[in-house]
Amino acid sequence: MALRHRIIGKAARVYWRLFRPRTLTVRAIVWNGSGQVLLVRHTYGNLWHLPGGSAKKGESFEVALRRELEEEIDLCELTVERVVGIYHSTGEYKDDHIVIFAVRTRQAVRIADPNEVREIGWFSPDALPPDISPATNRRLGNYRRGEFALEPW
Repeated sequence: MALRHRIIGKAARVYWRLFRPRTLTVRAIVWNGSGQVLLVRHTYGNLWHLPGGSAKKGESFEVALRRELEEEIDLCELTVERVVGIYHSTGEYKDDHIVIFAVRTRQAVRIADPNEVREIGWFSPDALPPDISPATNRRLGNYRRGEFALEPW
């Protein structure tokens, strides 16, 4: 199944290179009651990331966030704390706008879609994994500093 996601990802990058679409994406900094942050490792990559994904046409950012968290990690019970920032990325040949939310939960999570997410983990902010994506590490820094960021990804 991971092969299917890798093939879809490669096809998407070809499409993005040709058409340069504008995309809207949501991600979440998910905190538990123990002060740990949740990170995911997707089947199509090796680095740890914040959970989330693309907003569908007609969806608000909050609706997209809740849908993506339920689809990826079966997270339904959450409280949105704040928007951490709005970022812009032109990587992967698309014009992507990413909204990062900080959320809190006391709910246990699990991998809801093993075709997309291969691993989840709760980490202390001062003991993040060495293979965390650089952008994820920067977003966590924005959060820890209490910043509202409007910047490139």
